[in-house]
Amino acid sequence: MKTTPFTDIHIALGAKMHEFAGYNMPIQYSTIAAEHKCVREGVGVFDVSHMGEFWVKGERAEDLLQRVTTNDVRKLTPGKAQYTCFPNGKGGIVDDFIIYKYSQTKFFLVVNAANIEKDWAWITKQNEEGGFGCDLENASERYAQLAVQGPKATEVLQLLTDAELSAIPYYGFREWSFAGVQPVILSNTGYTGAGGFEIYFAPEHGKTIWEALFKVGAPYGIQPIGLGARDSLRLEKWFCLYGHDIDDTTSPLEAGLGWITKFVDGNDFIDRPFLEKQKAEGVQRKLVHFVLQERGIARNGYEICDAEGNVIGNVTSGIMIPNSTDSIGMGYVKTAFAPKETTIYIKIREKLIPAVVC
Repeated sequence: MKTTPFTDIHIALGAKMHEFAGYNMPIQYSTIAAEHKCVREGVGVFDVSHMGEFWVKGERAEDLLQRVTTNDVRKLTPGKAQYTCFPNGKGGIVDDFIIYKYSQTKFFLVVNAANIEKDWAWITKQNEEGGFGCDLENASERYAQLAVQGPKATEVLQLLTDAELSAIPYYGFREWSFAGVQPVILSNTGYTGAGGFEIYFAPEHGKTIWEALFKVGAPYGIQPIGLGARDSLRLEKWFCLYGHDIDDTTSPLEAGLGWITKFVDGNDFIDRPFLEKQKAEGVQRKLVHFVLQERGIARNGYEICDAEGNVIGNVTSGIMIPNSTDSIGMGYVKTAFAPKETTIYIKIREKLIPAVVC
């Protein structure tokens, strides 16, 4: 398995380790409930160095990205980032990711760890076949990444940089000095819904930054957080996870990602005709969020049924929210069952457990 600059630290801290996207990653250090609470109320640090990073440069860099993504890249200004996805030419999604704009001819892409090779092959193919002539670099091995998340994250991070973090808007970024290391990308993004920043830097500076963070963060109760709480935090905020809630078989419109699918003049992205037709005619299924009304946990793959037990869809993600009695989930159902307040049923051990779409 691959390692990150922090793998030895995770093991020394007694983290429960497991393979994820080919990397030996920490799942939890204490308990998922305690780590979830730490991020919601204080500040936690995630090692997300397994994520992929691509550079797209050249005179037609914006043209290439406008073609291969559903969002409107032209709306970006230097120093701003954008959530988007690669449509796969068949109505599905290659991956969801973030674009950072440095200039009209220079962009930074951060993609999901499990999709690095697939994404690289896809964008390389589109660049070549479309004749865009862009200079592409898979720089994934040249970057490590920490996500510092929670309501106290910005206050802790500010102790290690003279960049005015409060001046960086949501989905904004800056290259600056951090903990004596430069350049470091400071990005006001994250996938927890708790606020904070993601920071990108060369792997050789990893331990310097880690040690600095935990030294200044100690009075704030800073803790390392594993992938278990990362999943519970994102699901509590209804954020999609590629490979579960979206994939090559789900369209952005089915997944509720119409807000990153821009049918505006000049945005001739791959699959636009298909998705415009789907929008006009309506989708046959939708990704919904639900709360179980009785005890149980909705797990990936469980059937979703109507009151008579007829299968109307499948669960994609589900958890018992840490530090709560609420059991929630996401899943695709026939469109007729998608409106809020609709009662659906999750089939758990042959028993139909009622849930309400919310």
